[in-house]
Amino acid sequence: MTDSQKSDETVTAAADGAETTAPVLDDAQAAGNDAAAAAAADATPATREAEETPEAPEAPAAEAAPEAPVAEAPAGEAAEAPAAEAPAAPSPAPRPAGRPAPSPAAFAARPKAATSPAVAAPSTVSSAASLAEAARWGRVEGDGHVFLTIDGTEHPVGQYPGVSDDEALGYFARKYDDVVAQIVLLEQRVSSKAPTADMQKTVTHLREQLAERNMVGDLRAAEARLDTLSTQIAELEKAEKAEHDAVRAAELAAREAIVAEAEEISGHDPAQIQWKTSSARMNELFESWKAAQKNGVRLGRSNEDALWKRFRAARTVFDRHRRAYFSQLDSNNSAAKAAKEKLIADAEALSSSTDWGFAAGEYRRLMDEWKASPRASRKDDDALWARFRAAQDVFFTSRQAANDEIDQEYSANLTVKEALLEEANALLPIKDLAAAKKALQSIRDRWEEAGKVPRADMGRIEAGLRKVEDAVRHAEDENWKRSNPETKARTNSALSQLEAAIAGLKDDLAAAEKAGDQRKIKAAQEALEARQAWLDQISRSASELS
Repeated sequence: MTDSQKSDETVTAAADGAETTAPVLDDAQAAGNDAAAAAAADATPATREAEETPEAPEAPAAEAAPEAPVAEAPAGEAAEAPAAEAPAAPSPAPRPAGRPAPSPAAFAARPKAATSPAVAAPSTVSSAASLAEAARWGRVEGDGHVFLTIDGTEHPVGQYPGVSDDEALGYFARKYDDVVAQIVLLEQRVSSKAPTADMQKTVTHLREQLAERNMVGDLRAAEARLDTLSTQIAELEKAEKAEHDAVRAAELAAREAIVAEAEEISGHDPAQIQWKTSSARMNELFESWKAAQKNGVRLGRSNEDALWKRFRAARTVFDRHRRAYFSQLDSNNSAAKAAKEKLIADAEALSSSTDWGFAAGEYRRLMDEWKASPRASRKDDDALWARFRAAQDVFFTSRQAANDEIDQEYSANLTVKEALLEEANALLPIKDLAAAKKALQSIRDRWEEAGKVPRADMGRIEAGLRKVEDAVRHAEDENWKRSNPETKARTNSALSQLEAAIAGLKDDLAAAEKAGDQRKIKAAQEALEARQAWLDQISRSASELS
């Protein structure tokens, strides 16, 4: 028995207190009835009124109900023996082949209609508008036989005996209204662009119900609406697929970006990687991957597996490089620490030395080696440097204390040398070179006898005396230049040559003037002026040497 045929079932009713039930609709039709009133305007061209179920008048107790076929009770249910036969339920149209009959559990799950001690409640009476609309497509003949007209051809729908023609026609019209109500609901889902899951199945199911021809109404109009819905649903499915593909493509690109960045990080030279920053970034990429897996977008098993293998391989390479780098770093730190420990031991051994010059030179050598040594870890290197510097401080503090003591002894020598420096400065400027040289030699002798001065004043005192010595030396050089015979001879020779050249140029100038050759006149004048300038300069130099 099909789902639509389940709605045709009736249960026997007995007179004199026997239990009676009205026709029962299946679950889909029951849901459709709830929306039928709201969707009545879309269901049929005519306006339909809400259906009411009036109470049937009580049958006389002594009068038996007319004979009618009794519906067969489902297996497992005990049917009470009726005192009198109830009106027969409408006979459904023949069930198409291949549709299974309902199980006893399906009957047991259905609620029973309200009963009356006398007779069963009649079917709901349709409104006049609904009946008028149903009369356009169907008619009732004989004892409740209902026929449907489609494309000018009549088809038997079913039978509802023992009731009026309007009730029989209204019953089968309501089955059509149930289908239309479901079509309206489906149209609303399509217009609101709801998810299309199972929409086409619903269309197919409604087509099958219409194809059974067990209802009265404009079936062709309902089928046309289903055709339109099928087309709209297909378009919605295409749009959903396009949107799904776009989301999937975006997610695939995002995953590809995660994998590509992980591969780029893992491909760097381990010696150049900023491990703290890169490790944090790899962790962020892993969290992004996990978040992407939870967003519900699936890329397909092959894509998911391929991307995950690449991402996992990149993380594995990165972790292997990191472990190798830090292992090597630990080894390098150990070697650097050992080398600097040795330098510290040498520095600590020198810290008590009083050979100030030798020890200071050794500390300079140790400092150069320290700078050339590789760095240990920051923590270790800072601690090692503190020990090395402490050993240096011990030595240089001791040396400074010794120098301070010596400086106190040299303070008197400083007074003597400052007086000698004033005496030397009095020789400037040099006027009598011989007297200045003799006085400077006396000052030098007494300078050496005075001894050392404090270290802080040594540079200043020595520089002051060196200034006077440089002045005397310069005066000696100037005097030598003036008295050098070779210089005088070269100067006299140059003077003679220039004088001869000037005489010749004067003769050339006179000849050019006599000839009126302006070009030669100009050339002779320029050459004569240049030779005359040279002659004047050499003459001044010769006068200084004399």
